[in-house]
Amino acid sequence: MRQISTVGIVSKPKIAESADIVRGLLNWLEERGIHYRLDEETARGVGRTEFFHREELADGADLIIVLGGDGTLLSAARAVGGRDIPLFAVNLGRLGFLTSIKLDELYPELERALQGEHRIGRRHMIDCELTRGERTVACYSALNDVVIAKSNMARMIDLDTYVDHHFVAAYKADGLIIATPTGSTAYSLSAGGPIIFPSVGAFCITPICPHMLTNRPVIVADTSIIQILNHGDEGTFLTIDGQVGEPMAKGDRVICRASSNTICLIRPPKLLFFDVLREKLKWGER
Repeated sequence: MRQISTVGIVSKPKIAESADIVRGLLNWLEERGIHYRLDEETARGVGRTEFFHREELADGADLIIVLGGDGTLLSAARAVGGRDIPLFAVNLGRLGFLTSIKLDELYPELERALQGEHRIGRRHMIDCELTRGERTVACYSALNDVVIAKSNMARMIDLDTYVDHHFVAAYKADGLIIATPTGSTAYSLSAGGPIIFPSVGAFCITPICPHMLTNRPVIVADTSIIQILNHGDEGTFLTIDGQVGEPMAKGDRVICRASSNTICLIRPPKLLFFDVLREKLKWGER
């Protein structure tokens, strides 16, 4: 277990109390001789001029503290990309499937992490490349999902989907979600997809409002290579974790496969996956 001497801090300044929380955290770290690095938004929120770009924040850090909601964590996870650095995610948002540490647990759990007593959950990511003809246009990694969807005023889009070169279906739908187990509780769940236990090696292909009501979500092994061919002329957009992406052209192909990158999330010691589901989804207690 690595000793924590430097932490990176990512926060969501738009949350009203964020600045006060960050200032308190900086004082707490300084009292313990822990160095810190702030991303640009966090530094601006507390009136600091020295900052690091988010992609550089993890360089030299032993831990990344994320203060915000799941969206803030997803952005931080992609920035950490491939570095074996744990993320300490504190929920300042509303739902927070991934940011499972509550605000009142911030300092007790952080103290545990500094003493090496924390529990880590490892989450797998998915790689995606967008090809146009023989050229690769863009490459991304996602923690939650890769989504191909129509823009606001577009008609249904037409997507041919293959798994390991085997034809699956020609989806006529508002879109298609390729979700990791982590992303199974996000957009895919809203579109009718199943909840997948985090350690299961699988992807879920979930159509969004399909024209054929018999088009249902399909779970495939994460050793599979998933290819989606776009037949739409315009109005089709590729989105990664609901945050970044770009428009697609007719004939574009999206190729998804398991990433070699994983994300390490620090979890509260007594909080299990089904505890999170009961709390966040309001499932009945026994």
